[in-house]
Amino acid sequence: MSKKIVIIGGGTAGPKTAAKLRRLNKDFEINLYTDEKYISYSACGMPYYIEGLVKQLEFLIVRTAEDFEKQNIHIHLKKRCIEIDPDNKIVSILDLQTNELEKVPYDVLVIATGARPFIPKIENINLENVFTLRTLDNAKNIREAMLKSKTATIIGGGYIGIELLEAFVANNLKVNMLEKNFYILHLLDDDISKLIRNHIEENYSEFVTFYSNESAKSFKGEKRISKVITDSGIEIDTDFVVIATGILPNVEIFKKIGGKTSVYGTISVNEYMQTSIDSIYAVGDCTDNLNLVTKKRSWIPLGSTANKEGRVCALTIAGLDNGFEGVLGSMVTKFFSLTISSVGLTEKFAKDNGYEPISATVTKKDKAGYMPEAKNITVKLVADKNSKKILGAQAIGCGDAHKRINTVASALRSNLTISQLINLDLPYAPPYSTAIDPLLTAAQIINDKINEEILKNKSQDHNS
Repeated sequence: MSKKIVIIGGGTAGPKTAAKLRRLNKDFEINLYTDEKYISYSACGMPYYIEGLVKQLEFLIVRTAEDFEKQNIHIHLKKRCIEIDPDNKIVSILDLQTNELEKVPYDVLVIATGARPFIPKIENINLENVFTLRTLDNAKNIREAMLKSKTATIIGGGYIGIELLEAFVANNLKVNMLEKNFYILHLLDDDISKLIRNHIEENYSEFVTFYSNESAKSFKGEKRISKVITDSGIEIDTDFVVIATGILPNVEIFKKIGGKTSVYGTISVNEYMQTSIDSIYAVGDCTDNLNLVTKKRSWIPLGSTANKEGRVCALTIAGLDNGFEGVLGSMVTKFFSLTISSVGLTEKFAKDNGYEPISATVTKKDKAGYMPEAKNITVKLVADKNSKKILGAQAIGCGDAHKRINTVASALRSNLTISQLINLDLPYAPPYSTAIDPLLTAAQIINDKINEEILKNKSQDHNS
């Protein structure tokens, strides 16, 4: 008999697992259940649909249910798994349209339930025109509201918040951004976050108003929202609101059966995406990851990681030994022409993890200064003072900032030291870089700091 594979979740990791499994084995019986009406779409592309860069919502769908059926992968839309019976290997599936319950047997179960928006406690949060962004329907509703509006409020200054800020400004809206921390993009170091905010305020002050150290306390309006009231009592007029305050992993059905969980309540998995319960795997935003720098479990939910995990899960189920080793937290986004990217540990996160970080920040042209396309980028490189190992980097600017992060990602994966990074033979030509790349300039500054400390200690030892 063919093995029965049941997959719960239709975002990124679940469909990736299904597609790869089918390529590996033509005999598996594969059924995928999702409580949405769409499957296999690019959530990362939704802000660009809202902005209008992506002209049709359907362009974000990577593969339709019909495409999967042609591969003999059975897709069940608007159906939610509400219970797992691991002893008898049965899942209970609720049809959200008919309310009928179905018992489905499995040999292997893959949980790819993803995550949902975190909703803070705000009075009158159920008023009309208050949105979150997680599904294609969310994106459609936000775009429709935007096209009818003059003002918007974004609650949360993270990556999604910044991408939505661009979308609304590009459509000539006045936008308020509330951030509970002092800096936007607080996952970056404060000095880098400050540069990003300065850039936005210097170039888009007529459109953007920031409210730092502020959270929404309540919403006001008759039926539809018209005002946001902050904790400090500020009243902000608005036509609609998007709450972008983070996400929570969807792990409730797994926790009900006593499965082992990890950081932020995520499902604990090994490198083969196996959970603590026999024959149950988990992939995507609902799972933890190994941080390859700290060697600790972490949660860095990204679409690129979900794809990799889905592939590894399929390989494992098919009997192949290809583990997923972990993540570096590589990220990139943009605000119009400003690229924002990072990898590994920030300086503050390195301190929190027991390192003695040493850093250098360099602002320099991304190409030879005499080239007409040359633009400034700022690179901040972080290393460990004691081991001299690279720990991470952040790069922003209107030039090719993210390319420097690509290099650091490879350096981190190879456990390079500062001196080894300096000696990388990076390609040079005036249209592509300066003779000494900005990244290598930062590395040289750190190396000089370390050498100065070594010489200082030697001098002290000699004098004593």
